[in-house]
Formats: sequence, C-alpha cells, structure tokens
Amino acid sequence: MTDSGVSAKEPDWGRESKYWASWDPSRSLLASIRSYQRLKQGTTPVAWLLCKLAVLRYRIWTMATGADIPLNCHIDGGLLIPHPNGIVIHPESRIGPNCLLFQQVTIGAIDGKGVPVLGGNVDVGAGAKILGAVNIGDHARIGANAVVLVNVPPGKSAVGVPARIID
Repeated sequence: MTDSGVSAKEPDWGRESKYWASWDPSRSLLASIRSYQRLKQGTTPVAWLLCKLAVLRYRIWTMATGADIPLNCHIDGGLLIPHPNGIVIHPESRIGPNCLLFQQVTIGAIDGKGVPVLGGNVDVGAGAKILGAVNIGDHARIGANAVVLVNVPPGKSAVGVPARIID
C-alpha cells in the first residue's frame, strides 16, 4: 500500500458496488461484464439463458456509456470508471486491481506487437493512450492526454506526448 491506502494486490470490490436503485452506468457496465464472465462457465440451460441476458445487459450499458470494454477482457476487481465515455480497452490487455480510468482512455496494441499490462492501483488520466507491449507498475500515474509507449516503473508518473517518466 501507499499513502493513499489503496492496495495494489488485493481488489477492493466495494469500489465496484453500487446502490441498487442508483443510476450508475459505469458500475452497471462492469457488473454486466463480471456477470457474463461468471455465467459463461455454466453448463446448464439456465446458465446459458442467464449468460445471454448478461450479454444483452452488456450491450445496453455499452451503448449508454459509449465505452468499448470487451466481455472477455481481464480486469481485476476494484476498477473505477467515473466517466466511462469513450474508453477503449484491447481484449488481451490486463488491468490490475483497484485501477482508475477516466474518460477517453485507450489501452491498446500497436501493429499486433503486444498489449499493455497495468499493475495495481494505477490511475490513468483523461484522454491518455497506453499503447503496445508496455508494463505500467503498481501505484503508477498516467497524466491526462499522455501517450505512453514505454514501461512506467512502480510509483512513477508518465506525462506528455510521447510520455516521459517523472517522479
């Protein structure tokens, strides 16, 4: 843990939970993805039907949020997406526990040469692009509109276009 008290290893599932009657599209989108990932393992007809309903929920919340987060992506628990508009995540990328993604973030590949891996408790500012086979260390910070093409060590920050590492 760092000064913020947020773990880079243990997911805080409370960050993804919501009040059942509230309008919270980002958490509803994450809930539909988590539901699909749980249900796709089932072999019963009921599990199959519930899986199809989870896909329907996912499509509705994808349209409502404007986010492109694939159903089969690997996202550890505790992800926060305060403003999900325009977020794009490559299906093979990995996002560690307790990360924070703001609007218009892209996490993707460059010419099929690998995908990003985000550690735990990584904060990614609005409009940032993390591209290629890069590793973002635990407790790292990515500045708004940064274009990250290099590895970011744990606890460091990356800012600018192209991104440079700062303390």
